[in-house]
Amino acid sequence: MGRTVVVLGGGISGLAAGYHLSRAPCAPKVVLVEGSERLGGWIRSVRGPGGAVFELGPRGIRPAGAPGARTLLLVSELGLDSEVLPVRGDHPAAQNRFLYVGGALHALPSGLRGLFRPSPPFSKPLFWAGLRELTTPRGKDPDETVHSFAQRRLGPEVASLAMDSLCRGVFAGNSRELSVRSCFPSLFQAEQSHRSVLLGLLLGAASSGHSPRPDSALIRQARAERWSQWSLRGGLETLPQALNTYLTSRGVSVLRGQPVCGLGLLPGGRWKVSLGDGSLEADHVISAVPASVLSKLLPAQAAPLAHALSAITAVSVVVVNLQYRGARLPVQVMLGGSWLQTLEARGGLLSRELFQQQAQQAAATQLGLKEPPSHCLVHLHKNCIPQYTLGHWQKLEAVTQFLASQRLPLTLAGASYEGVAVNDCIESGRRAAARVLGSEPNS
Repeated sequence: MGRTVVVLGGGISGLAAGYHLSRAPCAPKVVLVEGSERLGGWIRSVRGPGGAVFELGPRGIRPAGAPGARTLLLVSELGLDSEVLPVRGDHPAAQNRFLYVGGALHALPSGLRGLFRPSPPFSKPLFWAGLRELTTPRGKDPDETVHSFAQRRLGPEVASLAMDSLCRGVFAGNSRELSVRSCFPSLFQAEQSHRSVLLGLLLGAASSGHSPRPDSALIRQARAERWSQWSLRGGLETLPQALNTYLTSRGVSVLRGQPVCGLGLLPGGRWKVSLGDGSLEADHVISAVPASVLSKLLPAQAAPLAHALSAITAVSVVVVNLQYRGARLPVQVMLGGSWLQTLEARGGLLSRELFQQQAQQAAATQLGLKEPPSHCLVHLHKNCIPQYTLGHWQKLEAVTQFLASQRLPLTLAGASYEGVAVNDCIESGRRAAARVLGSEPNS
């Protein structure tokens, strides 16, 4: 009888793991278990009354790097090429980046000439921050907060204006708490390898051509047209839906509305996966549920693992979608992260009205949309973005060491560990499948 692999979680990471397992030449029997009635996790698209697509979660995917290329390859393998909507490099949305500081929008400088000109909200041309970066010695600590790293290398202004905004935009987090080593590994590695982040990124980009990159017509098109990001015609949820269709066609059992209640070890090193109304047995488990959720499912023998996993926390984000008459595209406003945490901690009332009001105010002051919207959706996503705080790498090391020393047939995937973006999650699912199939070491 063949091996059985149970995948916990039907978000994009779990779906990607199931996809790569089911495509193996000697594919194991795969069962994917999802607690809710729908697949796709935080990726969710709904149609508004006028036919506009509202994204309740991520609204675009970046094609950059090897993980970005692998996602495009996956899109092609699923037959979705004709559904792709790219933002090309020559599009205003790709060329213009803004910081909202002191009640006004400021365009970030672009091109070489922009670096030598004073560009508000920065008091001096950014060239000086670059010069400082090139002459700053390498840091000595094994990890550092993003704010401290940026302040040391680029100065206090870039740290508090640019890096703080970046941390809020990507992680909905606080740059004074987040780890540079885990949140921005390419910046951390660049400093470690080349003493300078700018030199490291330049030289790293030049040398990264040696590893085999995935290739397809879609990937070549994305490179030629310098896509900054892309989406799908029916919304990003088209991707998890296509993965589900593919899995079912390959004989994968996809169980929805089946929350896992616990994991137990059976004699012989197999797992017993307890569900609300029964149980499954598995030779191997891939967990693609949040670290804190997995920590509560583990048996007593894995208490040290549960302890390390429970320390990986996440923040909540509110997504408000607004549609305005006369505006061609719906407006998506994200609120939350550390701001929401503070509000919750003070016992503030988290009402739909408050979030809608905050979003409308932002659209009015930043985009000049003063009239009330014709359509509005408010969704609170509880604990949706994991926070890689200072020392996150040590938690991952403890997890890896425990799994290796106990030889547990458990592999971890998902946003809790090594990247919160959609590409990172798909890549984590692919790597988890590769480890289970024996082509990569377990971790």
